[in-house]
Amino acid sequence: MSLEKSFFQQPPNKLLATLPASDYERLVPHLKLVSLPLGQILYRAAEPITHVYFPDKAMVSIVTTMEDGSTAEVGIVSNEGMVGMLVILGDNTTTTTALVQISGAAMQINADILTAEFNRGGAIQKLLLRYVQAVYSELAQGAACNRFHTLEERLARWLLTVSDRLESENFPLTQEFISQMLGVRRSGVTVAASTLSRAGMISYQRGHISILNREDLEATSCECHQVIQYEFARLLGMKPSNRAKKFF
Repeated sequence: MSLEKSFFQQPPNKLLATLPASDYERLVPHLKLVSLPLGQILYRAAEPITHVYFPDKAMVSIVTTMEDGSTAEVGIVSNEGMVGMLVILGDNTTTTTALVQISGAAMQINADILTAEFNRGGAIQKLLLRYVQAVYSELAQGAACNRFHTLEERLARWLLTVSDRLESENFPLTQEFISQMLGVRRSGVTVAASTLSRAGMISYQRGHISILNREDLEATSCECHQVIQYEFARLLGMKPSNRAKKFF
């Protein structure tokens, strides 16, 4: 079986895989397997969103940019979700930019076609609305996290989230990128990453991060990781970690 054929028969994107077979099969003729290279912009702030993406191993950052050019990540999308979800809410422009930070594959669909399928109601509409609720919970928790928790806790939470979404303990990320995504100075990320590294939780070499001790990293992270993970599990049927189960 070819890679492309296997993608369509068994979609690696969890959101697509959650759909009933009949609903997914209705989407298949409109889905296109595409490559998302590092640095590709899927949509820009204030410009129309023409396509929606359901990533596999790619990671897409949803970024907001200030007047002075500084940026901060407000969301991450990988194989648990979709890029361009606002098209189902009645509009096709937003104040954020979607930027590929880890390359990979995705299923692409025309935004108008997905909107039409959503407006039919049924399983697709219910699932995508639950996804919107999960993302809303993530944004709300992230705002509180940025206000109340230390940079070390936030970094641990962010690394765990990336690991969850990519389903890997190893991924290419530079400290410069992490500082931009967390909205802090690189020097702060360097100090926090060094603390986690000395404790044996992570290793960092030449733009590559490995999680060495996930249990200790979860213990270092604030509760926000478990709250967000639990909400995605509750709303979309995605399995939470044992610690997230105990947390609730």
